[in-house]
Amino acid sequence: MPRILRIINRFNLGGPAYNVAYLTKYLAPEYETLLIGGEKEPDEESSLFIFKEMGIEPLVLSEMNRSVNFLQDIKAYYRIKKIIKDFKPDIIHTHAAKAGALGRLAAYNCKVPVIIHTFHGHVFHSYFGKTKTTVYKNIERFLAKKTTAIIAISEKQKQELCIDYKITSINKTKVIPLGFNLSKFSENQEGKRKTFREQYQIEGDEICIVIIGRLVPVKNHPLFLKAIRFVKNNSTKKIRAFIVGDGNLRNDLAQLCDVLNLDYCYCPTEQKKTTITFTSWIQDVSYPLAASDIVCLTSFNEGTPVSLIEAQAASKAIITTKVGGIENSVNNSAAFLIDVEDEKSFFEKLLLLVQSKEIRYKMASCGKDFVFKHFHYTRLVAETKTLYNSLLNV
Repeated sequence: MPRILRIINRFNLGGPAYNVAYLTKYLAPEYETLLIGGEKEPDEESSLFIFKEMGIEPLVLSEMNRSVNFLQDIKAYYRIKKIIKDFKPDIIHTHAAKAGALGRLAAYNCKVPVIIHTFHGHVFHSYFGKTKTTVYKNIERFLAKKTTAIIAISEKQKQELCIDYKITSINKTKVIPLGFNLSKFSENQEGKRKTFREQYQIEGDEICIVIIGRLVPVKNHPLFLKAIRFVKNNSTKKIRAFIVGDGNLRNDLAQLCDVLNLDYCYCPTEQKKTTITFTSWIQDVSYPLAASDIVCLTSFNEGTPVSLIEAQAASKAIITTKVGGIENSVNNSAAFLIDVEDEKSFFEKLLLLVQSKEIRYKMASCGKDFVFKHFHYTRLVAETKTLYNSLLNV
């Protein structure tokens, strides 16, 4: 039985965690997998409950953290090398940047037969300044030469990796979109909608607008807040907006609410009815999605937008910036895709969705079949297994 050492950046809540869980669980019994990864950041929600529910016991490396720390990174590197020597994997498959750097170096130096890396996103624009970005590009080009195969999670990302930023070659790169268990987003929606709307005092005539994600610069939440202000000032409808997630920018976003004259609350510490509600992390986002009428995303950069895939599974109308792999992840009839620089169009399209129940309903009906076909975990597992078998000549 071939052995896989699967390495993820850290066990925080998000699409990569779900995907390594599905691959670990459902590639068995043909493959034996050891899953390891770093610790989540203090302002992130843990994903360990996902693995517990699926009967998976990952190994958490306290040495491996998200930020660059040379002393800790060296310790993590040697810890991974020891795990490789003890486990003797046939394949090492790394997921995201830190795991990809330490894991691939260790795998190459330990002469692991097959080394695979999945880019769940990238930092080649909208994260850092020019000098730091150039350094990261050069590191990834170096690592790509030591990698047997690279997985891009969308055709758009493959173009960026192979053509736009010249990280690796087309022949070495395989597109395997992410996969999820989407059933819960279409189950018991009326009950979930009622539960969430009662908890947050959302009236029947109030339009509920939701954005889900980490509160970090690349997610561009200021655009969301400015769009809400525009709609509030120009709509005949009553609106409530919910920011689901947390991060180190929450206080900055609260200050921006003050500047924009938007009333707000942070739900974990106070319960009141406001235009903007910061909910912090919610483990089961099928509840806010069921309660929502419109789902937004405002990012400067995205790999595969998990919240938009889930929103389509929940049959919701979407408005999003058109960046990264988003155009490969949504049915165009289910979403308004807006250039990230075009704030005026974003404001106006969000206002249109708020004003028109007919347009919302028409768009909401278009995404479900698309995501169930293209983003279910069974397809992810089957395509990954095919890649493994081809590289091992099974």
